[in-house]
Amino acid sequence: MRSINEIIVHCSATREGQHIPVETIKKGRDIDKSGAHTKGHNRNSIGICYCGGVETDGKTPKDTRTEVQKESLLHVLKTLMAMFPLATIYSHNEFANKACPSFDATKEYEDL
Repeated sequence: MRSINEIIVHCSATREGQHIPVETIKKGRDIDKSGAHTKGHNRNSIGICYCGGVETDGKTPKDTRTEVQKESLLHVLKTLMAMFPLATIYSHNEFANKACPSFDATKEYEDL
C-alpha cells in the first residue's frame, strides 16, 4: 500500500443539476495506484471527486452538492481517514489556481 498523507477533494466542474451517468464517472484508479489529479501531489495522495461544482451557466463556481452527495462524501472521507489516520484533507484549490471543489473542504472536514 502507498504511503498516503493527503486526501484531496475535487469537483467535476459539471453544471448544477446535470445528470452524470455512473458509467461516465467510473474511471477512477485502484487506491493502491497513484492518481493524476493534483500536479506534484499524486504520489502520496488520494483524489476524491463529486459531480457538480459550477452553476447552470457552466462557468461560475458553486457548491452544488446535494444532501446525499454531502453524506456520501463524508462517509468516503471518514473511511479513508480510518485507513490513513495521518492524512490531511485538502481542497484542490489549495494546490492549483482553480475554484475546485467550489467549497472549503479543508475547513469543512478539519475535525475528521
